[in-house]
Amino acid sequence: MSDSDRQSALAALVAALPELDWIKEAPKVKRLSRDFHWFSPVLKPQLEEKFAELAVRPRDEQELTQIVAACAKQRVPLNLRGGGTGNYGQLIPLNGGLMVDMTRLNAVTAVGHGTVRAQAGIRLGELEAHTRPLGWELRCMPSTWKLATLGGLFGGGFGGVGSINYGPLAAPGNVLSVRLMTMEETPRIITLQAPDALLLHHAYGSNGIVLEIELALAPRHDWIERLDLFADFPAAMAFADALARSPGMVKRQIAVFAAPVLDYFTDLAAADVAGKHGVIAVVGSESDGLLAALVAQHAGRNALHFAEGENSGHSLIECCWNHTTLQALKIDKTLTYLQTAYTAENYQQQAVALEAQLSDEVMSHIEFLRDMNGSITCSGLPLVRYSDEDRLNAIMDIYRANGVKINNPHVIHIEDGKQGMVRADVVAMKRACDPHNLLNPGKLRGWEVRDTLPDVPIPGVN
Repeated sequence: MSDSDRQSALAALVAALPELDWIKEAPKVKRLSRDFHWFSPVLKPQLEEKFAELAVRPRDEQELTQIVAACAKQRVPLNLRGGGTGNYGQLIPLNGGLMVDMTRLNAVTAVGHGTVRAQAGIRLGELEAHTRPLGWELRCMPSTWKLATLGGLFGGGFGGVGSINYGPLAAPGNVLSVRLMTMEETPRIITLQAPDALLLHHAYGSNGIVLEIELALAPRHDWIERLDLFADFPAAMAFADALARSPGMVKRQIAVFAAPVLDYFTDLAAADVAGKHGVIAVVGSESDGLLAALVAQHAGRNALHFAEGENSGHSLIECCWNHTTLQALKIDKTLTYLQTAYTAENYQQQAVALEAQLSDEVMSHIEFLRDMNGSITCSGLPLVRYSDEDRLNAIMDIYRANGVKINNPHVIHIEDGKQGMVRADVVAMKRACDPHNLLNPGKLRGWEVRDTLPDVPIPGVN
């Protein structure tokens, strides 16, 4: 579709549905077309001038259905937006079109014993505020939980706080079902049970419009946030590993920061963190008293310690996962980051060796979690002193040479990042739900080779 044809089609949408909450002002539409892609100096120039041309905030599913049907009829590209906290240009449209802000579709639609179902636009903090009084909490949430939506986490997230217990979001048992809408002239509403529901996970909203997600929950705990400091990186890793492997210790989060990462956290300056290696942990109040001895065993000391409501600044969780990158970029805009996946067999040795080898250019940030098999392991979100793309690629190759997988955050296409390959089943979902390639077009490389792939049967969809 030419630019002029698309503009005419967008004008026809507004004329046909005048009662909707359209956002037409260019500055507002551009703001809604942004995420945190600028974490990457590679993605930033590629996406800097990519914007939607019109935006809309549906108030309910009926309005969303009208929007989808009209876009499908007019062949208008459509992108979905939640909290805009993704890091890979996930929501940024490559082909203009319409941006749909999903945040008004934010209801909790069902709560069971250890389960919850909610609309995609609900913010994760609001969702947990609903479940905690009932004795339950989210199994997994990103450091951006105050702003991030459930649909955004599902569409582009990996894991987060809680993954030390329950693994990544895609681990069997975490996501139970998804209710979705197809991108067709007569949209269909389909409910998919896991594991088929996960065909829409980490697909950037390119192969179906997620309406509701059903999650398994965890029993609620009263949590203590703490920062412990250590003289060197190996000691910090050893303490974190011991905590992660202590089966009776109740924990929700364990992250290790090599010096000078903590120096970038202005909220922590009063805790004398400069030049120190640190571990941020979130532990159950029933286990907290046991940590003093474990910290002492590794020649560390506690620097911060507070229960919910005791901290006057940010939660320490907002120093973890990719919030670390955001905190650092506030101070030094020349930095960028990587995403690394260590092996369950020798993650500690890999992390220590790479910190020693690359510390002049790379500052280690390690997150402990369970992998898809339930084994304790680590992922890394190291800060990189960026010089140019060639050196960034060379650093990634050094990690790979040490047996560490790279989930490249500096690429546009889904398959070039975490997914790692063209998946026939993911493409089959798009063929069935988005036959005209209108949902976030250009992000799924597999669409271009769809005719060479087997048409995988997905019961109830195709």
